[in-house]
Amino acid sequence: MHHKKYILIIFFFSYLVSKGQTDSSSWGNDKFFELNVRVFDETNKRYIEDAQVSVNSYILYKSDTKGVYRVKGRIHDELVVRHPDFKTVYHVIDTNKDIKVKIKKISKKEKGFLVSAKKRETNYLQLIDSARFYTEKDIDKSLSFIQELLKSEQSKNRHANTYKVLADIYLYWKQYDIAISNYKISLRIYEKVETMLQLAKAQYLGEKYEDSEVTYNELKTRDLSNYEKVQVFQGLADVFLAKNEIEKAKTNYQKGLKIAEEKTINEQIPDLNAKIANIYAKEGNLTKANTAISKTLEQASKLEEEPSLEVQQEVADFYNKTEQYDNEIKLRKEILENVDRNSRNKVKRRRSDNSLDVKEDEKETLKDSLTSQKLNYKIGNAYLLKEDYSEAVEYLKKSIKEANKKEDFEVKKHATRKLSEIYYTVGNYVEAFKTYRDFVDVVDTLYLRKEQEIYQIQRLSNKITENQSRIAILEKDKELSESKLDVAYKDKELTIERNKQQQLIIYSLLLGLVLMSLLSYYSHRANQKQKLANNLLALKSMRSQMNPHFIFNALNSVNSFIAVNDERNANRYLSEFSVLMRSVLENSDEDFIPFTKEIELLELYVKLEHNRFQDKFEYTIQVDESIDLDEYKIPPMLLQPYIENAIWHGLRYKKEKGSLRISVDKESNETIKITIQDNGIGREKSMEMKTKNQLKQKSKGMSTIKNRIAILNDMYQDKVAVQISNVFEDGSGTKVEVTLKK
Repeated sequence: MHHKKYILIIFFFSYLVSKGQTDSSSWGNDKFFELNVRVFDETNKRYIEDAQVSVNSYILYKSDTKGVYRVKGRIHDELVVRHPDFKTVYHVIDTNKDIKVKIKKISKKEKGFLVSAKKRETNYLQLIDSARFYTEKDIDKSLSFIQELLKSEQSKNRHANTYKVLADIYLYWKQYDIAISNYKISLRIYEKVETMLQLAKAQYLGEKYEDSEVTYNELKTRDLSNYEKVQVFQGLADVFLAKNEIEKAKTNYQKGLKIAEEKTINEQIPDLNAKIANIYAKEGNLTKANTAISKTLEQASKLEEEPSLEVQQEVADFYNKTEQYDNEIKLRKEILENVDRNSRNKVKRRRSDNSLDVKEDEKETLKDSLTSQKLNYKIGNAYLLKEDYSEAVEYLKKSIKEANKKEDFEVKKHATRKLSEIYYTVGNYVEAFKTYRDFVDVVDTLYLRKEQEIYQIQRLSNKITENQSRIAILEKDKELSESKLDVAYKDKELTIERNKQQQLIIYSLLLGLVLMSLLSYYSHRANQKQKLANNLLALKSMRSQMNPHFIFNALNSVNSFIAVNDERNANRYLSEFSVLMRSVLENSDEDFIPFTKEIELLELYVKLEHNRFQDKFEYTIQVDESIDLDEYKIPPMLLQPYIENAIWHGLRYKKEKGSLRISVDKESNETIKITIQDNGIGREKSMEMKTKNQLKQKSKGMSTIKNRIAILNDMYQDKVAVQISNVFEDGSGTKVEVTLKK
């Protein structure tokens, strides 16, 4: 029986040991170590010095002179390597030895135009580093570097990164609206997870909770690292907590905690546990809240010093809210001891380095809530709430002393007021009055400071507005190239802002719009095709009308030779006419023919008509030799009707012998002018001599020519222009000027 008891005890002890080892495995065995990382470009066979290398919250933007990034990590942590010109690489750390990460360039289609010049690349890195460096020190200087970057031509990814850094600057200076605007511009140019996370954070800090929730939910659909997943759930939970949706906040904190524990992202675990504890406290479940807080303290002790102190501060705030003042006092004293020790060590190091003074050093290194004056004040306040007035007085006096030393008038004001209240409560009215006067003096001092701060804020606001205006002007210059991205982005924003029912309506409307657009497009294209077909058919019809008209006149000429038994001339005319007809028929299906061919046809046609009416006119055809006729094309048989009119209706009725002059002259570099001039009886006299039937035929022939030119100009953008005028004042003679473009 005793043996069985011993066996059970041994078994139980073994279980506890094994459980303890299991529980501690995610903390005790996963110690941080320094890791040397090199980023190698496989394309150019060189090391990259300006990548963003991160392990959880530890981020480096630049390597040392040997191309090495020294980061802190543990086994199973995720190493992420980002660069504007390369695809992001995710690598799980499985060794404490040096790591070489190979990266490949993004294709031209993905990255747009990349700046290849080494000089430009160096300039970009210097400017972006300078902008980051001056973020906390001089916003004017920081923004001036951004403006320089925006003026230069960069790759799409780098342009987006510039706007992201600009937004980071505004976020630091609490200009949340402007930061949000610039994060959105960055995402519009090139979408990155890191930028989306910053946008969601800026929206949360700017109290645009609905927008922040939308951005975090959208991030869930992206390819995230484990650390980024934790950030998303934590950020989403913060949003729900701000909206007082407690249950949703708790659920998301727990989801983030689960991933952090599974993937051993240890620096996030205490913070998440502290936030979950606060939610339990809000729900009134102090047992669970205290359990979570105990875990938080245990986990925080295994973190590095500064993150550990921040978590402990959160726990102390929790104790204050839940009225566990003894626990709060104990923990804040431990924090105070660590902060004081760190300050003393820094003073020693600064003195040995002959560098910045202590006060400036503390401003740079200590968090706002981790100052000795604030910690003393909170301890004193806790004693006051416990009604332990003597201890409260001691720590409030320490707070006032430290606040005086560091010129922290805000803390001094609160500490002095509390001290006055204590003296009044314990009946020490002299000290109470004296301390109250000190409080009034501090308030006056603080009031003056606040006035100066308001003035400085106004000046800063004016500077920011001025700089943002200049940046906005630069952005306007690039709006045209980004218009497509802008439209896509707006469509995307509209889709996100609607709920499912609205989305369905929008998609239906979009679908209808697309169908209407397609219908309109195809209808327009069909109309254009139909118009083209109609024009071609009309041209063909007109050519078919002109060809018989031309043939009929030519056969009349042959008939006139036969009528006078001039067989020889009839045969010769018929032979020459057949050559002309062959050329005419060959070109009858063409809209345009080379101008040289048209000249040949005209020469042959005029020659034929001259053979018939030798006693009626003489003719000349002159072509300017400086014109390259091969550069010009003309509709076939366009000039022939005007020459025919000149001969048949102008020169034929002239009593004495007339003249016909055809000339081709250069009008400009792009146009030539063809002039057909006769000294016949003129258009008005010719009209008087015609019968009614002839008048109808002439009118029809001329209208056909006009319609043909109108259709050709509609199809080929005003290629041909015709002007008809009288040569002499008495109305005799006719001049036709045809202007032809190349």
